[in-house]
Amino acid sequence: MTENLIKKLSEEKIFPIIRSKEPQKAIDIANALIEGGIKILEINAEHPSVFEAVKEISKSADVCAGGIITSMQAEAAIQSGAKILSSPIFSQNLLKLSKDKQIPFIAGATTANEAYNAWKSRIPLIKVYPITAMGGTMYVEDLLRPMPFLNIMPLGNVKLNEVHSYINAGAKVVGVGRDLYDGYSLSEITARAKKIVSELKG
Repeated sequence: MTENLIKKLSEEKIFPIIRSKEPQKAIDIANALIEGGIKILEINAEHPSVFEAVKEISKSADVCAGGIITSMQAEAAIQSGAKILSSPIFSQNLLKLSKDKQIPFIAGATTANEAYNAWKSRIPLIKVYPITAMGGTMYVEDLLRPMPFLNIMPLGNVKLNEVHSYINAGAKVVGVGRDLYDGYSLSEITARAKKIVSELKG
C-alpha cells in the first residue's frame, strides 16, 4: 500500500486538503473535488465530528485523515475508513500505529534534519510545512539538492498557480488547501479541480 500511495500521489501531483469543523461542508467540498477528477484527498480532523465526513467520502475516494497528533485520533480515523494518516509532526507513536495497522503515515517536517530523520524512519512521504513561510520552491530545491532521495510534499498557503513550479522543483505532490475551495461555489470548485487536474496531466 505504501509504494502504491507514493505512485498514486506522484501521478495525481495535487493533494487537496479540506479544513472545516462542519462535516457536511467538508463532504460537499470533497464531492465537488471528486467530481472534478480528484481521486485522493485529505480531510483535516479539526473536530471529532469531521470523522463523519471521512466515513462518507471514503466510499468514493481515498481519504487521508489529516492533523492527526494522538493515537486516539488515529484509531478514530482508521475506524472511519481513512486509508492514510497525516500529521503536522513526526511521532514515533503514530509511526508504530501505522505500521501495526498497515496504514501509510505522512509525517510533517520543517527542517532538513527533521526531513532526514523522517526518511530514516521509512516515512513514505514527508510533508514540508509551512512551505511558503520557509521560502517556497527555493526551499524545496535546497532540501533536495543534498537529499534527492526524499519524497516531499510541500504545503502551507500554496496557490493553485504555484503547483507546477513546486513539481518542477522536485516535489512528488503538492498539498493545496483553501485556494482550491474557499470563497467558491461547489460548481466553481469542481471547475477549478478539473482545470488543475487537466493541466497536471498535460
